[in-house]
Amino acid sequence: MASEYTTTGYIKHHLTNATMCSTENGIAFNKACSDAGFWQWHVDTLGWSIVLGIFFLWLFRSVGKKATTGVPGKMQAFIELIVEFVDDNVKSTYHGKSALIAPLALTIFVWVLLMNLMDLVPVDLLPWIAGQIGAAGFGMDPHDVYMKAVPTTDLNLTFALAFGVFVLIIYYSLKMKGIGGFAKELTMQPFNHWAFIPVNFILETVTLLARPLSLALRLFGNLYASELIFILIATIGYFQLPLHFMWAVFHILVLPLQAFIFMMLTIVYLSLASEDH
Repeated sequence: MASEYTTTGYIKHHLTNATMCSTENGIAFNKACSDAGFWQWHVDTLGWSIVLGIFFLWLFRSVGKKATTGVPGKMQAFIELIVEFVDDNVKSTYHGKSALIAPLALTIFVWVLLMNLMDLVPVDLLPWIAGQIGAAGFGMDPHDVYMKAVPTTDLNLTFALAFGVFVLIIYYSLKMKGIGGFAKELTMQPFNHWAFIPVNFILETVTLLARPLSLALRLFGNLYASELIFILIATIGYFQLPLHFMWAVFHILVLPLQAFIFMMLTIVYLSLASEDH
């Protein structure tokens, strides 16, 4: 597939989302959405993230229903290992009391990990399948069919995840400290004097906003760069397999690490929001 494009066109095609938008003439797709305005839907990001989220729920629910108290099977042992790993990290990091944090941390870790693992799928496979479906079912030129299969390479998704964490930070801050306590935290730290209220407010607001921003950009940057390297390797042609294998082996360590970092920072931020001092 790489030979059908110039290198620049090949890279651009693989890094373009399948886009749907609403125009005056109805629903439009991909190139027709270039001037459609703000509201555009990345249907590949939405589709793969939803499918992987449903797979996560189905897998853990099915294993939970079949769980036994005796010697566990391989899948049950694997799921229990993940649950215990997340639970240990929550207990050692989150210093408040909330029934939401552990399930939230488990969901973030497994869901982000599953989305990251899509990066190991050969870069040409899913776009080629999407192109064939577009050509056979809708009469489209395969070159005009896009498919980004790694949701975490889409800044919209990572910002959406980070925004959810930000909402929880505000919620726990207000719940634990009250409106007055939260306002005092924003205005009387780090300099505990009324004359520094404007300076404190600017510093604390920047710190507060930097948390979700760093979450979103860190996950997006690492996965986008990794996917770009896979695509660059694919442009080599027949000599790509050794490099692809070596990068994939290294990448197996990176993907869980990025999910773990996102989970841990979420727990830390919510723990700081829950501390009443």
